[in-house]
Amino acid sequence: MQTQTQADHKGCDRKHGALAHEHCSPWRSRWYCAKHVLAYGATQLAAIGVLVLVLCLRVSPLALASSMAINRGTHYLAGRRVTFPWIAERLGSGDFYQMGMPRSGRDDNPSLGTGAYALHQSWHIAFPFISAVVIAL
Repeated sequence: MQTQTQADHKGCDRKHGALAHEHCSPWRSRWYCAKHVLAYGATQLAAIGVLVLVLCLRVSPLALASSMAINRGTHYLAGRRVTFPWIAERLGSGDFYQMGMPRSGRDDNPSLGTGAYALHQSWHIAFPFISAVVIAL
C-alpha cells in the first residue's frame, strides 16, 4: 500500500546516513513514510471491518485502537530504514545486518537474501502478530 515514490524515498535520510537521494530531505522522507503508513493502516482497518461484519465479531474500541497504534507505529519505524541498522549495531549484530550487501570497491551483486532483508521481514511478522494478540484479548 504505497506508491513507488513513497517506497523510493520513505527511508532516505542524509542525517542518519541511510539511502540518500538527491531529492530527499529528512522531513520529506518522514512525510513519504507517514503517507505510506496511513494507507497501510487504512487498508488494515478496512479488512478488520469486513471481518467484524462478516463474522459478527465484537471488538473493543480500545483493543482496536491499541492494535492499530502498535501496527502503524512499528511499521513506520521499519519503513524509515534507519531503525534496523541502529538496533543491529546496539545488539552487536551489525555484521549480520551488512551480510549480503555490496562491498565497497567490489562488483558485488546485491540480492534479496541480505541480513537487512531478514531483519525487516522478521519485524513485519512479529509486530502484526503482537498487534493481533492485542486485538484478540
